[in-house]
Amino acid sequence: MSEPLLIDLSKRGRKAYCYPPLDLPRGFDQALPDLPEHLTRQKPARLPEVAELDVVRHFTRLSNLVHGVDNGMYPLGSCTMKYNPKLGEHIAAMEQFTHIHPLQDISTVQGCLSVMYNLLEDLSSITGMSWGSLQPCAGAHGEYTGLKMISAYFLEKGETQRRRVLIPVSAHGTNPASAAVVGFDVVEVKSNKDGLVDIEDLAPKLDETVAALMLTNPNTLGLFEKEILTISEMVHDVGGLLYYDGANLNAIMGMATPGDMGFDVLHLNLHKTFSTPHGGGGPGSGPVMVNDRLRPFLPKPDIELTDSGYVYRWDGEQSIGKVSMFWGNFLVALRAYVYILRMGSEGIKAASQHAVLNANYLAAKIGERIAIPYGKRAMHEFVASAKALRHENGTTAQDLAKTLIDEGYHPPTVYFPLLVEEALMFEPTESESVESLDRFVEAFFRVLDLAERDPEYLKEAPHHTPVGRLDEVRAVKEPELRY
Repeated sequence: MSEPLLIDLSKRGRKAYCYPPLDLPRGFDQALPDLPEHLTRQKPARLPEVAELDVVRHFTRLSNLVHGVDNGMYPLGSCTMKYNPKLGEHIAAMEQFTHIHPLQDISTVQGCLSVMYNLLEDLSSITGMSWGSLQPCAGAHGEYTGLKMISAYFLEKGETQRRRVLIPVSAHGTNPASAAVVGFDVVEVKSNKDGLVDIEDLAPKLDETVAALMLTNPNTLGLFEKEILTISEMVHDVGGLLYYDGANLNAIMGMATPGDMGFDVLHLNLHKTFSTPHGGGGPGSGPVMVNDRLRPFLPKPDIELTDSGYVYRWDGEQSIGKVSMFWGNFLVALRAYVYILRMGSEGIKAASQHAVLNANYLAAKIGERIAIPYGKRAMHEFVASAKALRHENGTTAQDLAKTLIDEGYHPPTVYFPLLVEEALMFEPTESESVESLDRFVEAFFRVLDLAERDPEYLKEAPHHTPVGRLDEVRAVKEPELRY
C-alpha cells in the first residue's frame, strides 16, 4: 500500500506545533515595508494541517520503505554502497563542526582546517600522489577539475594541439562526458578478449595530439589492468598524461597506489571508498590528487601549515582557480577522515582485501548458475550476463533485478558496462559477512528458478512494493514533476 502525502492526510484545524505567546508590542510590524502587490498572497497557502503524531507516523512509514545498507545488502556494482559507521555520523553532527561558516576568521576554525590538511596528507599517502584539493563536490566534478588542470598544463606548455582524450570502453560513463565538457575530443579505446585495454588498439591512437588517457583500474568489469606500467609508459612517451578514475579504489587501498602505476592526476569518491553516505543526488565529495607535475594547477585556495597555524594560500598564477563556492563538502570529508583514523593503514588494506574476497566468493557461487563472461576471478566487483536466459525464454537482466526487489534486496547495476550483453554488475563490498552473501545467493537462485518456471511473472515484478514496475520510457518522455 502506498503512503499518502501529508496534504492528503490534512484535516482542517489540526496542528503539529504551538507557537509561544507573542511578547512584542502591538504595532511593531507597522515599520516593515509593504510587499509589492504581485508578491502578496491573495488567499491562504494550501499547506497540510496535521497533528504531530500524523507527521511522525508519516515519516516513520516512509523511512521503512527506503532501502539502504543499514537494513539490507546493497550490491550496486561500481557504486560501492558500503556500511557507513555511526561514529562518523556522530562526529559529523557535533556543533563544533556544524556551527561554523567557511568565511569566518581562520583563527576560529583551526581544528577544521587541521582535519582538511591531515585528510589531504592521508589521501596523498593512500594514492601515492603529491597533494590535492577537497573542493570538488562529486566524482564527475573531480573529473572535470582534473581535466581542467590537464588542459591548463598543456596550455602553459604551448601544446595547444593536444585536444584528444583516450577513454577505454571499460571506463566509467562519466569519463567521456567530463572530457567533452572541458572541450576535449573523446576517442574510444577497445577492450581485448580478456576485458582489458587492447594495447594494439591503443598504440596507433597515441600521438602528439593526445592530452590524456582516462583509466579506471580495476575497470568496470572488476579486472585489474595487468599492463598498466606498459600503458603508462606508452602514454608518457608521446607526452600525454594519465588520469585515474578513483571510483574503484576500494579494491586496491593499501596494496597498490595509482602514483606507482604512473598516473598524474586522479579523483577519489569519499562518498564511496571512504564510507560516507551517498545516493539520492548527494552529498558527495570528489577530491582531486596530483603528482608534482600538476600540483601548481590545483584549485585555490590551498591549505598550508605554518609556525602560526593553518592558513589559506591564494597565490599561484598557474592555478585553475576555484571550482566550488567554498572549500568542498566539509562534513563528507570529515566522515572520511574519521573512517581513515579509525581504520588505520592496516584496516584500510584489510577493507580492500575483504572486498576482493567477498566479490570472488559471490562470483564463484553465482557463476554456478549464470555466465560470467570475463572469468570468475575479479577484484572488488564482477559482471554476470543474463544473455542465455533472454535467448531461452525472454527473461532480461532488468527482469531479474526487479524480482530481486521482492526478495528484499537492492538489485545490482544492470546494462553496464555496455560490452556485456544483459549485464548484471555485483559489488558486495567488504561490509557483508559470508552468511549475508549466502542468503543473497539463495535469493538470487530463487529468482533464477522462477525465471525458468514462469518468466512472465518476472516481467511484472516487483509485485510486493508500494509502486510496481514503472514505464521508464514514458517517464522520460512524459515526466510528471509536480503534484
